[in-house]
Amino acid sequence: MAPVKPVGFPSGTDTTVDSTVKSSEGVQRLSFTTVPATPPASPPNGDSDSESPRSDDLPSSSTTPPVDEAVPQDVLPTSATKLADKSGEEVTPASTDGYQDTIQTSPTPAETALPSAAHSLSPATRLKHKLHHTNGLIVCPGVYDGLSARIAQAVGFETLYMTGAGSTASMLGMADLGIATRDDMVRNADMIANLDPHHHEMIADMDTGYGGPVTITQTVKQYIRANVAAFHIEDQVLTKRCGHLSGKKVVSQDVYISRIRAARAAIDAERADIQLIARTDANQQLGYDECMTRLRAARDVGADVGLLEGFKSKEEAARAVRELAPWPLLLNIVENGHSPLITVDEARDMGFRIMIFSFAGLAPAYVAITAAYEKLRHHGITGIQGTGIGPKVLFDCCGLKEAVAVDENAGGEDYKGLSN
Repeated sequence: MAPVKPVGFPSGTDTTVDSTVKSSEGVQRLSFTTVPATPPASPPNGDSDSESPRSDDLPSSSTTPPVDEAVPQDVLPTSATKLADKSGEEVTPASTDGYQDTIQTSPTPAETALPSAAHSLSPATRLKHKLHHTNGLIVCPGVYDGLSARIAQAVGFETLYMTGAGSTASMLGMADLGIATRDDMVRNADMIANLDPHHHEMIADMDTGYGGPVTITQTVKQYIRANVAAFHIEDQVLTKRCGHLSGKKVVSQDVYISRIRAARAAIDAERADIQLIARTDANQQLGYDECMTRLRAARDVGADVGLLEGFKSKEEAARAVRELAPWPLLLNIVENGHSPLITVDEARDMGFRIMIFSFAGLAPAYVAITAAYEKLRHHGITGIQGTGIGPKVLFDCCGLKEAVAVDENAGGEDYKGLSN
């Protein structure tokens, strides 16, 4: 396909887009090449060579493209032309201690405005733009399998977080003790990230990287091919544990930084936009000051975002944001864990840029499933009858209508009538 002119670029430029978005290497970036329409005058020093803009820079979110510059439909994914407006929805939770009466769980359109052709971009490129060209707080529910991810998407979340603890429990039925392998995590990430990559981004847990620099390099490349938008890699020892369990041990700062360097080099070698989140678990063992030292070092070798796991107070969390500003920080909330509960509004006021709720799906699922199974065992029923939740409702959440449409549009009749 010949290059086409994308929307959202300033006038006076001859701009082309490499529209080959998906390849054997996965969807990771859409390459922009911007060349001035009229060659600029030579600089005073006589050097006629001028540095072109970085290929991964996105156009300003304030640029409004003319109507007649719409991107041809054969460049955009089909689903990109039917994007539902899910931003800015308000959720009113039950009146329970620790919860706000009304919270906004998605940034407003002004906070995360993207170019008009944004949904033809890769998830990693979209997330990168949100982080570096907008100022909204990105709130992510923890997901761990296909159903939890589908529910999060249906509720209206744009960015999801694949939790390592939830993935280990769901896939292996085991505790989060570093038991899940790289292959386990890559397989789960690949499935979740590609359920609807044109409208959603996914941040994934990468634990310790599963080995030394060579292994980390291969892991990063596999996450890129899996269409993951961002990942966090930490400084725990290889026999790690959930960040909200006692007795954590971390590697030396030198080993930790070697992990970050390896991840950064792998991303750069692939020319990918996947975001590198440097996580430290040193607070429990070595204290806050050591965490700051490690995060600054990680930032200096190329980490895009920082994550201090296990804040001991709200004041400590706010202090970290101030001391590392303007570098974006991610806040991990685990209700009933080792850290205080910080609400979405509080995190936004502190200045966090990403907020993940790792157990937002796993803990409620445990409660609901346990109640249904106990009722079945003791009373002979599950209690589902009368709720209206049957196979059709669940399958609709998992893409039944879309699958039937694919079959019918191709002329098939295998599933005729299922969407009624």
